[in-house]
Amino acid sequence: MTRYIVKRFGTSLATLFFIIVLTFILMHSVPGGPFAQEKEAPPEVLDALNHKYHLDKPLIVQFFEYLGDLVRFDLGPSFKYTGRTVNDFIVNGAPFSMRLGLVTLVFVLLAAIPMGILAARRNGRWPDAVVMVLATLGVTIPSFVAAAGLMYVFSYRLNWVPTFGLDKPSSYVLPVLALGGYSLSFLARLMRSSLLEVMGQDYIRTARAKGISEVRVITRHALRNAIIPVLTVLGPTVAGLLTGSFVIEKIFAIPGMGSYFVDSVTQRDYTTIMGMTAFYAAFLIAMVFVVDLFYRLVDPRIQFG
Repeated sequence: MTRYIVKRFGTSLATLFFIIVLTFILMHSVPGGPFAQEKEAPPEVLDALNHKYHLDKPLIVQFFEYLGDLVRFDLGPSFKYTGRTVNDFIVNGAPFSMRLGLVTLVFVLLAAIPMGILAARRNGRWPDAVVMVLATLGVTIPSFVAAAGLMYVFSYRLNWVPTFGLDKPSSYVLPVLALGGYSLSFLARLMRSSLLEVMGQDYIRTARAKGISEVRVITRHALRNAIIPVLTVLGPTVAGLLTGSFVIEKIFAIPGMGSYFVDSVTQRDYTTIMGMTAFYAAFLIAMVFVVDLFYRLVDPRIQFG
């Protein structure tokens, strides 16, 4: 177990390093720079800005200076917001993104697994058809389209819930539905197909032949194996939900990390793009690692290499 953890930690660091290198190269490959939109600024001012933020140094020097700061958890200053750092954006935005993501995650898990079980148990009947239609709609409709439609119906037409912020419980309804729609649909479909496959195994038929109730067969025997594929995709899903959806936060005016990231991309704010990408990648890698460890808890027969 210890050897596996050390090995995974090493591969995780290598993956994170590769992501940082790739992001740095792609970001500096795009023509222009963070101050290219300062059309009215004279060349002397642009030179001074580039010198202040060390953008006049060779790229390899900039990269290793950034790595040095990153090791000290210093993600650097924002090029666009004077006096603010990328650390400020994460510290201020993470609570909103995490809060929204956690509520969405609970909603997705509480809805997706029962929906998948219901569809599998009623395979070929109307409950299965209803669940599959809803799941297909959730997978195919982009989140920003769902967000716009929900806002139009429930906020503009019915005036049931607010359209922005996270100030009160009702303000979570639309962002949670829009953010969790895809994950809910995907996990429900995955749970259904996995459970259908497990329910056809010999040990399930043996359990039924012994007279064990159907509820006990599902909860004590089938779910343990059927939920493993769901756990596999749960790591990236958790990371994606907890770090926030960039578009959803922008649409609902939620001051999470996503809104800062969208602004940084449009404004070519190098350090913010790098910092947000590194933070998201590190969180995603950590969540995948935690999920891998959960495999052993769900099924003790699984051995780590």
